[in-house]
Amino acid sequence: METKNIRVTVWNEYLHEKLDPAVAAVYPDGIHGCIAGFLQKAGMSVKTATLEMPEHGLTEEVLDSTDVLVWWGHMAHDRVDDSIVSRVYDRVQNGMGLILLHSAHASKIFCRLCGTNTFNLKWRESGDREILWTIEPGHPIAEGLGEHIMLEEEETYGERFEIPRPDELVFISWFSGGEVFRSGCCYHRGRGRIFYFQPGHETFPTYYNPDIQKVICNAVRWAAPVDGPVPKQGRVDSIL
Repeated sequence: METKNIRVTVWNEYLHEKLDPAVAAVYPDGIHGCIAGFLQKAGMSVKTATLEMPEHGLTEEVLDSTDVLVWWGHMAHDRVDDSIVSRVYDRVQNGMGLILLHSAHASKIFCRLCGTNTFNLKWRESGDREILWTIEPGHPIAEGLGEHIMLEEEETYGERFEIPRPDELVFISWFSGGEVFRSGCCYHRGRGRIFYFQPGHETFPTYYNPDIQKVICNAVRWAAPVDGPVPKQGRVDSIL
């Protein structure tokens, strides 16, 4: 699928930016606005949705017109209605791509797709330096990147990260406090593709970094639906 044909919805709680002036100073248009902006510059068709919109902005109509959903959440995972989680889950199973950013590791939708408590990990808000190492250089998500990405300040995450073994691991991170973390993880669920990407704490300008933007753009292209077969399920007649 060409970039210009990819329809993206960027979802964000949009609470930190309203409640914390320090976050609003970094992301005056919201984290979703920043991400939507560089995806649009990459030629994608982008809309945004936030937690406090009706149905969290993820109506049937919105998801029906979404090829890839980008999800940022942190302080209100429990406020996401289970019916909306099921709606997103069904869309992923049927081919919609899902990009989960930073604290979305603890979102209801990632936990359901993984079947584990993905919120279990080490963490520390100390502004440590992070180096993301590209360990799968031939992967489409790594296209155009160097061997590593350097972030001078990020929230530290550390192993053990309670996720299933990724189908593909594109990045691992080292933090200046000593931790390591599987920071770029790919999964397939049903017909859908999922990418979890760790950087993006709300108080740091991570999403303005050109390499971070490139990763997310590449991930959206990778996760976009393909025109593959739709498996038949239930009782079927023999094909021979």
